[in-house]
Amino acid sequence: MLSCWRLTPTLSLSTRHRSGFYCRTASVQSPVNGDQNNNGEEKKKKKIVIVGSGWAGLGAAHHLCKQGFDVKVVDDGNGFGSPDDVCIQGFWYPYRNIFSLVDELGIEPFTKRMKSVLYSEGGLEVEFPIFQDLPQLPTPLGTLFYTQFNRVPLVDRLTSLALMAAVIDFDNTDVAWKKYDSITARELFKQFGCSERLYRDVIGPLLQVGLFAPAEQCSAAATLGILYYFILAHQKNFNLVWCRGTLKEKIFDPWMDSMRTRDCEFLDGRKVTDFVLNEETGCISEVVCGKEKYNADAVILAVGISTLQELVKKSAALCTREEEFLKVSNLSCIDVISVKLRLDKKVNIPNASNACSGFGDSFAWTFFDLNQIYDEHKDDPVTVLQADFYHGNELLPLKDEHLLAKVMSCLSKCIKEFDTATVTDKQIRRFPKSLTHYFPGSYKYMMRGSTSFPNLFMAGDWITTRHGSWSQEKSYVTGLEAANRVVDYLEDGSFAKIIPVEEDEAHIETFRNLNRRFNEIREQVPLSDYFLQ
Repeated sequence: MLSCWRLTPTLSLSTRHRSGFYCRTASVQSPVNGDQNNNGEEKKKKKIVIVGSGWAGLGAAHHLCKQGFDVKVVDDGNGFGSPDDVCIQGFWYPYRNIFSLVDELGIEPFTKRMKSVLYSEGGLEVEFPIFQDLPQLPTPLGTLFYTQFNRVPLVDRLTSLALMAAVIDFDNTDVAWKKYDSITARELFKQFGCSERLYRDVIGPLLQVGLFAPAEQCSAAATLGILYYFILAHQKNFNLVWCRGTLKEKIFDPWMDSMRTRDCEFLDGRKVTDFVLNEETGCISEVVCGKEKYNADAVILAVGISTLQELVKKSAALCTREEEFLKVSNLSCIDVISVKLRLDKKVNIPNASNACSGFGDSFAWTFFDLNQIYDEHKDDPVTVLQADFYHGNELLPLKDEHLLAKVMSCLSKCIKEFDTATVTDKQIRRFPKSLTHYFPGSYKYMMRGSTSFPNLFMAGDWITTRHGSWSQEKSYVTGLEAANRVVDYLEDGSFAKIIPVEEDEAHIETFRNLNRRFNEIREQVPLSDYFLQ
């Protein structure tokens, strides 16, 4: 059953460690040891060094601080929140762990639920309603019939139903990932009979925004994963809210302040260059940042792919581990450009959140009406907006004035009123190699949460986990999983409670059980594995 893999750790634990399941830790609570031992002497706190200060790094630090560890969070100088404070991203209904964290912190950083739309080359293509406000239908009926398609005929939309066979077959197991990861998203939709128009005008653009690359460059496994998690698992999943300011201002800053009250130390401008390895134990004993060294009983690397690739090149300790760290060199990342504009007039933008693709370019992009989203721009007399461009390889080298002209041209194709607006102020930020690229065949190079170093653990949105979440939620969950691995390794503290993703709807679970039984029977047939799958 689906619930089984949700309660299974990514890798089995060594017998020398306490056994624990990183996704059901609510039932595995062990009290933190006190600050004094049995003789009344003060207990020395164990030292944890966390590299990276995004959702994963701060998530791990948050829990480990509460367990009484001496926690240091090391950031390379790009600003706390890296690698997650890159562009505007929504917070979807299934982000149960992030919403639980926000409640714990006692902050209210989010907008109300808002509608989103998709623009294609032909104009306004799709309007996504607030699905939670509508009668709930069995998946995928609610998504199919409540979504307002302005141009695509019903007969084209119905061709997407055949894809449910692949959705049912893809259950987020290692077997499923290996089966679907080798083909492209485009091949997947072609195999299951998707119409050319639906793929060109709706599915392709949505994937380009969701996975940040053209569909022919995206893994079918990753495609099925995000489609199910964000759209198909439950009708209400597609609804989302937005942060009412920058992620750093509204969430990360108050979150870090709460950790400082527990003596968590944040070290900015420290770029990790290597690790000191204890040859006797095989453990990392120190984290090296240039001329500075930090002692560590456990280390968590919560960084993006490109950062880890640079670190592996420099690190004498990591570059010896061919099976895990060197293979990361095969992975790739996606360039992002973020442009914030202040105009000379108020432009009527019907929806706060707008996704765009299919303009003959290799990039996808989103633009947001900050007057509707950010508190600081609510009362501005002119339009303030932000446009984020994904897979922006061809935009990255452009000079600011050329990039600005390109942005205004793109905006005008969606809303004609932008033609008569003038930019009075701009902020352009370039983020080369900042987002994970789930290209076909990438799964075998992704790392797990544990490593061959007994006290070195991994976290981030590109780390393999069986939790089932994606994006910011996945980053945060892998941070909690890494914290639990530290607790287990050091045999000290309580496990973090990780909320699992919502169970499959009954008919999906039934079909998945039948599919598993069919696959088990097929495997018993002679020569069943002879032909290429």
